[in-house]
Amino acid sequence: MTIIKINAITVADGSGDELAHRFAARAGAVDDQPGFEGFELLKPTDDRSTWLVLTRWADEESFQTWLSSPAFSHGHRSEKPVDGEPAARPAGVSSELWSYEIAGGSTV
Repeated sequence: MTIIKINAITVADGSGDELAHRFAARAGAVDDQPGFEGFELLKPTDDRSTWLVLTRWADEESFQTWLSSPAFSHGHRSEKPVDGEPAARPAGVSSELWSYEIAGGSTV
């Protein structure tokens, strides 16, 4: 059964484009993970400051395996200073992980 994981990321004013840029730079990085079924980055179209990262997984075990993988650690590491330049600041100021399973919907 497909499970849905939503990472609700609150961004500071003006940081949404940076969040989108960072996700674009890592496009496809999770695609080959066992049990991964898909991903969307949802940008708010109103005055909200919370972006949603929606992922679909075959099962909870697949998601948990990815959480403990080197690929997850690499993609979620803190940026380090390079050549004396300051480290990139986080695009998100907070995040919350929501978990769902599909209970119904359309067949289209």
